[in-house]
Amino acid sequence: MFHWKKLGKAFTPQEVQGRPWLKEFAQAPATLVMDDVVRVYFSCRPSADTNGQYVSYSAYVDLDRQDLFKVRQVAEKPIFPLGGLGEFDEFGTYPVSVVRDGDVVRAYYAGWTRCESVPFNVAIGAAVSWDGGKTFTKMGNGPILSYSPDEPFVLSGPKIRRFSGQWQLFYIAGRKWKTVEGRAEPVYKIRMATSDDGVHWTKLNKDLVESRVEEDEAQASPDVFYANGKYHMFFCYRYSSHYRGKQNGYRIGYASSNNLVDWVRDDSKAGIDVSEQGWDAEMISYPHVFELDGKTYMAYLGDQVGRHGFGLAVLEGRLE
Repeated sequence: MFHWKKLGKAFTPQEVQGRPWLKEFAQAPATLVMDDVVRVYFSCRPSADTNGQYVSYSAYVDLDRQDLFKVRQVAEKPIFPLGGLGEFDEFGTYPVSVVRDGDVVRAYYAGWTRCESVPFNVAIGAAVSWDGGKTFTKMGNGPILSYSPDEPFVLSGPKIRRFSGQWQLFYIAGRKWKTVEGRAEPVYKIRMATSDDGVHWTKLNKDLVESRVEEDEAQASPDVFYANGKYHMFFCYRYSSHYRGKQNGYRIGYASSNNLVDWVRDDSKAGIDVSEQGWDAEMISYPHVFELDGKTYMAYLGDQVGRHGFGLAVLEGRLE
């Protein structure tokens, strides 16, 4: 199994001043390693409006490469604006995943729109940066990956990867909405699409990870990397109801594969769980694994799905 040593909370959005659009949440961390900093992209929110509704923006924080708990800079503005009237990302961009592609940085993100019978729907968009990942230009006003007959709603959680010269987009797709005590709750599973150019995608149309805690288990944040001859996936999962507390809240799971298509789940190998007390004592979620100067780190969210920031853990021992 893996052994992760928790290092503590690395970024707290409530400590940032002068950015009214960044009041709370630092959700779904995703890294871009640079010469002197590690740029961590995340999604945040301003205060709720008069109707109690939120929007979500995407931003970044630069952490000192020699001391990941030293904040060097926080984005002055969101990395891209919300969509226009009626567009798929009018009310939010969350989460975001980035990757270098030659001289540009590509970003793939989930765009949120509000609905009437259920709270929201989500599709996946893309953007490109020509200034090293500081600002991005959207590829268009619509999504690059959207609902289809087999994936009828809530396409979210994109994680962009490139293995063996092909693009892979790991994401989640809604399977059903459940009504729990008068509230609509989504159930979603981990999926994958492939592409030769990063723009036109072919869906696999298959759930990658089997459910474990219940049939309607919700899965998210499929973070995949290759090491020691196989593919590793860290992800998070929760129960479909009453999951906003400790008992049914998010936990981090693990699966492995030899071909990116067939995955064997074994959460006992994940090597990280909630703490006995503190900022991540109720839930942990949205893992992101990255390598830096000979060490392997995991960025992850704590209680209330990152309302008070994200933390870091370092892998002890070798990847098996």
